[in-house]
Amino acid sequence: HADFGGEVERVLKMADAVLLVVDAFEGPMPQTRFVLSKAIELGLKPIVVINKVDKENCTPDLVQEQVFDLMFNLDATEEQLDFPTVYGSAKNGWMAEDWQQHTTDVTYLLDVILDQVPEAPYVEGTPQLQITSLDYSKYTGRIAIGRLYRGDLHANKDYTLCTAEGHQKVRAKELYVFSGLGKEKVDHVRSGDLCAITGMDGFEIGDTVADLETPEAMERIAVDEPTMSLLFTINTSPFLGKDGDFLTSRHIRERLDAELQKNLALRVEATDSEDKWNVYGRGILHLSVLIETMRREGYELQIGKPQVLFKEVDGATHEPFEHLVIDVPEATAGKATELVMARKGMLHVMEAKGDLQHLEFRIPSRGLIGLRNQVLTATAGEAVMTHRFDGYEPYAGDLATRSSGSLVSMETGQARA
Repeated sequence: HADFGGEVERVLKMADAVLLVVDAFEGPMPQTRFVLSKAIELGLKPIVVINKVDKENCTPDLVQEQVFDLMFNLDATEEQLDFPTVYGSAKNGWMAEDWQQHTTDVTYLLDVILDQVPEAPYVEGTPQLQITSLDYSKYTGRIAIGRLYRGDLHANKDYTLCTAEGHQKVRAKELYVFSGLGKEKVDHVRSGDLCAITGMDGFEIGDTVADLETPEAMERIAVDEPTMSLLFTINTSPFLGKDGDFLTSRHIRERLDAELQKNLALRVEATDSEDKWNVYGRGILHLSVLIETMRREGYELQIGKPQVLFKEVDGATHEPFEHLVIDVPEATAGKATELVMARKGMLHVMEAKGDLQHLEFRIPSRGLIGLRNQVLTATAGEAVMTHRFDGYEPYAGDLATRSSGSLVSMETGQARA
C-alpha cells in the first residue's frame, strides 16, 4: 500500500525475489501496482501466484493477462516479463501449474521458488551492509538488521558506520542470522545473508556498516515524500487522564522521536508552541495507524484536521491525486458515483464484474477524507474501496462543503449559554 511505502522500499532491498499474489476474481488491485512497481525498479523478477481459483466466476487466465499488461505498463524488462505463474487455493492448501488440475499440497510452488531464485552469490570485497530495520532488546539495546551486500562481517570487530551526517567508528559485538522465526548467534556472516548486529549505537535506518579503513557508503533508501499532515497536540479536554497514562508534551515528543527512528516515510515538524507538532505522512491510513498505536500504548492527544500538502509547479498550485477503485452492487453504483463526483472525482472505468460494478476514478487526495464512511452508508456497507497515490496534478478547485443543516436539538428545555 502506498501509505506504507517506507516499509515496502526498505524491505524489498533485502529480497532476492518476490511472490506476487493476485486474487483470481478481483485481479490486480491499486496496491498491487504500487508494490510491484517498487519491485520492478529494484530489478526483482516476480513469481506470480494466482490465488483463490476455487472462487465462483473467477477468471484466472484473464487475471494472468492483466498481470502481464500491468508489468508491461510498469516498464518491466523482457526477463521480468518472462515470469512463471502458479495457480492454487491457499485456503484448500494446494498449488499447481494449471488451475483446472488440483493437487494435494503446495510442493509445486516450492519447486518453482527453488528453480527460479538462485542462491545469493558471494561478492568479494570490503564489507557493505545497509541497515533496513531495527529491533530492540532490554539486554543488548538497539539491534541493527540488514543484508550484507559485499564481503564478510565478523563478531567483536570494529567497523565504520556511514550516516547521513558523516562517519563514526563502531564495534559489532554480536552477530545473528535468522533461522525460522528466531535468531541464531554466529561468529561470521557472508555476503548475501540477512543478519542482526548488536552493540552499535547512533545508527538509523539507511545507514551503512562498512570497512574500518576504506568505508564505502551505499545509496540511502529513497522514500516517497509525504502527501498529508496532521496537527498533534496534548489533550486539553475536561476528560484529561481518563483513558491514558502518557499526557504531557514530553511524553508525546519522545514517542514521535522513537517513531521517526523506524518509520522512514514519517516527518515531524515543531511549531511555535512547545506542545504542538505537525506530523507528515503518506496518507490518512499511514497517520491513522500511528494514532491508533499511540492510543493503545496509553497516550492521550488531540488531532487536528487533515491537511493535504500542495506543491508549486511552474507557478501553478498542484495537489496530490489518487487512483480510486470501488466494487459495488449494481443497484447502488449510482449513489457511489455521485458521492465521488461531488468531490472532484473523474470516472475512467465502469464495467461489470460478476454481480458487481467495477468503478475506477481519479480523485484529489483531499476528496478521499471522510469518503469511505459516506460510500459505505450509501451502499448498505457492501462497497469495497481501494486507492493509491497517483501523482500531482493542477489544483482541482474547492470542494463542496455541507449542503444541508444539522439537527442540534429536538427537545424542549432550559438552554444554557
